[in-house]
Amino acid sequence: MKIMSINCGSSSLKFKLFEMPEEKVITEGQFERIGFKEMGTYKIKFNGEKTESSLLLPDHSVAADHLLKDLIDKKIISSLDEIKGVGHRIVQGGKYFKESCIVNEWSKARIEELIDLAPLHNKAHLIGINAFEKALPNVKQVVVFDTAFHQGMEEEAFMYAIPYYWYSEYGIRKYGAHGTSHQFVANEYARLTNQDIKKLKIITCHIGNGASLCAVEYGRCKDTSMGLTPLEGVPMGTRTGNIDPTVVSYICQKENKDAYTVVQELNKKSGYLGVSEISNDARDLEEAYKKGNEKAILALHIQEKRIADYIASYYVYLNGCDAMVFTAGIGENSDTMRSRVCARLKVLGVEIDEKLNLDRGHPFRISTPNSKIDVWVIPTNEELVIARDTLRIINE
Repeated sequence: MKIMSINCGSSSLKFKLFEMPEEKVITEGQFERIGFKEMGTYKIKFNGEKTESSLLLPDHSVAADHLLKDLIDKKIISSLDEIKGVGHRIVQGGKYFKESCIVNEWSKARIEELIDLAPLHNKAHLIGINAFEKALPNVKQVVVFDTAFHQGMEEEAFMYAIPYYWYSEYGIRKYGAHGTSHQFVANEYARLTNQDIKKLKIITCHIGNGASLCAVEYGRCKDTSMGLTPLEGVPMGTRTGNIDPTVVSYICQKENKDAYTVVQELNKKSGYLGVSEISNDARDLEEAYKKGNEKAILALHIQEKRIADYIASYYVYLNGCDAMVFTAGIGENSDTMRSRVCARLKVLGVEIDEKLNLDRGHPFRISTPNSKIDVWVIPTNEELVIARDTLRIINE
C-alpha cells in the first residue's frame, strides 16, 4: 500500500512516498519558494537519482498537482489510485488532539482555530490538506500532530504560573513541538537495544535549527522544553529560547516598537544569529569557533549550557535516566556539540568515547561502558511516523 507523507511550510512542501507496511521509501523531495513571484524549485529523488527543476509555484495546490503528475510521468506509479492515504504533519494540535486522526470538517476547523498558536505553520498545513483533498478526492487524509505526544504531561509540567483564566479561557499552556521526532527516537532506542520502552527513562534531544528536549518516562512524555509556541526552551538558529518577558516591554520602550515586532525579533533575529552576528547555521558558527571568533563561541556555549541545564533538570524530574538520545540536523551531525554538551554532564556520570562520537549517518552509541547513562545518536524519521499513523488509521 502506498502512503504519502506531506509536510507543508509557509513557502515549502516536503514529501515522501512509502510502500507500507514494508516502510520502503519509493521517492522523496521538496518544493521551495512557494508563493513567490520568482521561480521556485522542485527537487525529487527516485532510484538513487536526484533531479532539480525550476517552476512558478503560486500556491501549494500547484505544487501538489505538479507532484502527482510527475509521479505518473516518471513512472514512479502507474496510477494515482495506487496512493491509498496521505498523512499531513501539523505543528499545533492544542488541547484537542492527543493522537493522529482522520481529516474531516471538525478536525480542519480545530486546526484553523489554532492558527494563532502557530500562524506560519497551521495555516500552511491547512492549505496543503485542501490541495491534496482536491487533487485526490477519493483518498483518505490523516493529520499527525507535533504536539500530540506531549499531551501526556501532567498539569504541573504543562501549566504556567499565570492567572488561571488565561488557561481556561485562552488555552495558554505548554504544548511543545517535535513530538513525532521525540516519540520516534525514544522507541527506536528501545528497539535497537532490545528493551521494553515501558521500563525506560529517556531524555531525547532534538537539536536542529529548531531545538527541543523531552523527558520520556515509560514511553510517555513527562516534560518538554518548548512551550505555548516553539519560542520557549533552548536558544536555536534564530530563536532566543527562554527569556525574561519584561525584555519585550523594555525594548518596546527603548526602541519605540510594538510587542509583535519585538517577539518577531526574538523568533527570527535571535539565537545563533543574534548573538554571533554571523549566521543562524551551526556549521558556519563551528567554522568561526575554530578560528576563535568570540561571538560564535559565545552563541554555541549559551545553547550548550541550556541543553545541559534541561538534561540535568529532567534527570531529577525522572528520578534518574537510562539513556540520552541526540537527533535532528545538529544532534545527528555535530560531534563537537555532542562532545561539549556531554562534558558538562560528567557530574551525572556521562562519559563518551570521542572516537565513536565521530561516526554519523546511522544509529550508534557514543557512551563508554563506564558511562552511567547510555548515550546514542539516532537519526529521526518524522515522515515514517506520519506514514505509520496514516496506515493504522485508514486500516481502522
